[in-house]
Amino acid sequence: MDGCVRWLYAGLIVTLLSAAGCTELKRLAYEGPDRDRWQQPERVIESLALTPGSRVADLGAGSGYFTFRLAEAVGPTGEVLAVDIDEGMNASLRADVRQRGVGHVEVVLASASDARLPPGRLDLVFSSNTYHHLQDRVAYFDRLRAALAPGGRVALIDFVPAGLFQRRHATERVTLRDEMERAGYVRVASFAYLERQSFEIFAPVQVVQ
Repeated sequence: MDGCVRWLYAGLIVTLLSAAGCTELKRLAYEGPDRDRWQQPERVIESLALTPGSRVADLGAGSGYFTFRLAEAVGPTGEVLAVDIDEGMNASLRADVRQRGVGHVEVVLASASDARLPPGRLDLVFSSNTYHHLQDRVAYFDRLRAALAPGGRVALIDFVPAGLFQRRHATERVTLRDEMERAGYVRVASFAYLERQSFEIFAPVQVVQ
């Protein structure tokens, strides 16, 4: 299966399984048999430059693919809020958290318009493959700035359009950057090593020197 067909197939599967609402099938779709290859999670975590004790939100945590990696990066003195609007996925992730005994991860049920993050607390809001699902993104991330501590950042990974189905689960790079600027952020880092994904880090305009 060549790259184009593989991404078309993956987009169709995610669409169908999301409609089905089956938690375990969603977990398989989100994680996939080869996600570690194209997602490069270890390199992503390294690029975030997190330090022990950091407080992070994993926005659109899903199955927790990045949640536990973020928890390892910030260490037991840090904090990870695993945020999602899917109650079934949250319940499954909460069970995983208990099973693994990771005491510094808290699962948060968000709404479609509100991440329900504590004000002024977070050093980083991280989101992978979720941006394209959000509605009225400029207003959403404008409100989200209130959750950031001084020096806080927002790191966004999202698919870029490639193929018929993938276009429904993707965001043009220029669109993402424009929307975040209109939401009151400036881009402070950009990475080009991910296959078919953009990876940008933003900070609120007022904290950039």
